[in-house]
Amino acid sequence: MAGRRDWLELFSGEQGVAMILSERCQKILEIIIEEYISTAQPVGSRSITMHRSINLSPASVRSVMAELEDLGYLASPHTSAGRIPTEKGYRFYVDTLLRVSDLDSDSKDRIELHYRKRGLQMADVLREASRVLSTVSHYTGLVMVPRLRSTVFRHIEFVKLSSRQLLAVFVTQSGLVQNRLITSDEDLTASDLEQITNYLNRTMVGMSIQEAQVQIVIEMAQEKALYDILLQRAFKLSSAVLVDESHGDIIIEGTSHFLEQPEFADLQKMKSIVQTFEQKSILIELLDRSLHMQGVQVMIGSETEYTELAGCSLITAAYSGKRGTLGTLGVIGPNRMPYSTIIPIVDYTASLLSRLLESDND
Repeated sequence: MAGRRDWLELFSGEQGVAMILSERCQKILEIIIEEYISTAQPVGSRSITMHRSINLSPASVRSVMAELEDLGYLASPHTSAGRIPTEKGYRFYVDTLLRVSDLDSDSKDRIELHYRKRGLQMADVLREASRVLSTVSHYTGLVMVPRLRSTVFRHIEFVKLSSRQLLAVFVTQSGLVQNRLITSDEDLTASDLEQITNYLNRTMVGMSIQEAQVQIVIEMAQEKALYDILLQRAFKLSSAVLVDESHGDIIIEGTSHFLEQPEFADLQKMKSIVQTFEQKSILIELLDRSLHMQGVQVMIGSETEYTELAGCSLITAAYSGKRGTLGTLGVIGPNRMPYSTIIPIVDYTASLLSRLLESDND
């Protein structure tokens, strides 16, 4: 897996743009980006000439830097004679220059250590995944909770709260628990609810939610259901419970890491980031984009299309179970992230989570 060539197909972005830059331009751009990632300080020509791989005078380096700036790959902050990468520069770096190696064994052990406990429910596994992404990367970890339609039915139970109000407790095959308040159009007895529960648990176990929804529609059209009061009640209640939520949910860990980044020292910018995390809808939409994409995806700055996340990059990968893709996880941080180390962390965590969920789905 090591090396640049093996990872190019995993990245989203403009491909083939390397042809417009000379080898010398590419090398100097790579040095500037990697030094800026490391120091968060504008990079000057003198710093570049200190690299062993550069055999150019400071004047020649400044000429190349000016060319890269004219092409939009670098920018000059007003307070410094040095240069910093632009989003275009980062995108070129990720798509063309970046070399990513497989995750080292120590990092793998650190990630797997979080899952050594036996009997973790799916909700615990997902939260642990978000926590480990944040802990190992030192940025903010994100994990999308699987939508109801992508899960498999295991058990349902109804609790009577009042004459016509019920709490439906729905459990998926992998242990995810959903609670729904529903209203019945009649006052059902405890015996009625027990019979309905037994029927649904007997007939729908092992089905995906989509399969269960289709099965309910088919059975409601059968002649037997038209004359069986129990079946009518079961289908009505299960239809109300199995309605898929449209907004989704996301687990976020490590938001405090943004406070450590100099790019977000500005109070207004930090406030915008915090509000985005609290509202969640933007992050859910961004993770949704990667749901059915292969490999690791990288969104840089304005590629997210949200001004609230200006200056942020998002690295994501989908995770799956035995029946296919369940959700997306990732790391969000400043554009100045060390992509070569964060990408394998995200990739390995998604792979490990998929293996755990595939083994626990039976």
